[in-house]
Amino acid sequence: MQRTTRRSDLPLPAARRSPDSTAAVLRAVLDHGPIARSSIARATRLSAATVSGIAASLQERGLVREVPEAVVRPGIGRPHVPLDVDSAAVGVIGVHIAVPRATVALLNLRGRVLVRHQDPHGRRDPQSVLAAVADRVAAIRREHGRRRRILGLGLATGGWVDGVNGTVVEHPVLGWRDVPVAATLSAATRLPVRVDSNSRALLRAEQLLGRVAGAARRSAVQIFVGNVVDVAFATGGVIHQGPRSAAGAVAHLPVEGCAEPCSCGRIGCLQAAVGERALVRRALAAGLIERPDIHAVVDAALAGSAGAVALLEERARRVGRAAALLLDLFDPDVLLVSEAGANRVPGCLAALRAEVAAWSSAGADMTTTVHPSSFPENVLAVAGGAVALDQVYANPSI
Repeated sequence: MQRTTRRSDLPLPAARRSPDSTAAVLRAVLDHGPIARSSIARATRLSAATVSGIAASLQERGLVREVPEAVVRPGIGRPHVPLDVDSAAVGVIGVHIAVPRATVALLNLRGRVLVRHQDPHGRRDPQSVLAAVADRVAAIRREHGRRRRILGLGLATGGWVDGVNGTVVEHPVLGWRDVPVAATLSAATRLPVRVDSNSRALLRAEQLLGRVAGAARRSAVQIFVGNVVDVAFATGGVIHQGPRSAAGAVAHLPVEGCAEPCSCGRIGCLQAAVGERALVRRALAAGLIERPDIHAVVDAALAGSAGAVALLEERARRVGRAAALLLDLFDPDVLLVSEAGANRVPGCLAALRAEVAAWSSAGADMTTTVHPSSFPENVLAVAGGAVALDQVYANPSI
């Protein structure tokens, strides 16, 4: 009997494919690749024909590739050649604007940092900083753009960032206000540009690429501690921004027992208590480091300086008290901490977890709930890159 082809069995024309379906297929390949098309269909609940059509489109754009070497054995009939994210054909630029320097990096679709440059600011005004960033982006594209198509640029920074309009509304430490970062860099680089805050960018990275991505997609709180301190939270995979894109502003939460003056005029705000500037100043005053840089404090601790370890553990405990408040407030599946000590210095994560346990009433298991960054060596580069990667995986048809 001749089989009648049903309309639902036919692959959809590209114009009629749902962007959500295309994104679902690409995310399935990211999460499980190398993966067969039949397994993608089961994971996404799409028809085999639809998956085949979408996969062909993604291959044409260089987002996925066939991996014949991953076939276990041919079996009977045509072998099912798995698909994986194409880590060689395309990439994104990640930019992070910190107080002392700018980080500009090239990342592949799995978030691996391929090239990274960290340039101290000559001047800190927005025009000078963004012009220097654009020059560095151009240099990376001249060197690597012929072999790899660049899909977009993502930028992360501290302060109040309006990701919808691509604007740094206020960065008090840098002295920036109402800076149209996305428009400026897009005009200079001719790339699609998206911007977001440190913590929201890192939470996107954890949801896409992190060690506990599954839990982070259910519900998560992300704390970023640098010269600026901010927080992001998400439920059901959606990161809350607020009607003014101001969600996560915790810099001025009061910290008990801290006498550090804050730029806002008060004493003992969280950012003043645990920010890098105060920590570096104390390390310099104690003769623990020779250059005013957080990396110098971490390096001293890793080299065995008891004083540097003590400073970082003290900061970890203060961050732990703030984390305990957030854990009780949001009760997330995971609480993620991006802080230099917890990320890299043995003992700091344990000190932070112990403080969370002591101050929280949520009764959470600290080892399964509180986690350091999944990207300890490349936090800043990945933060910027994740802003662009999030757009690629959410809207791969663009």
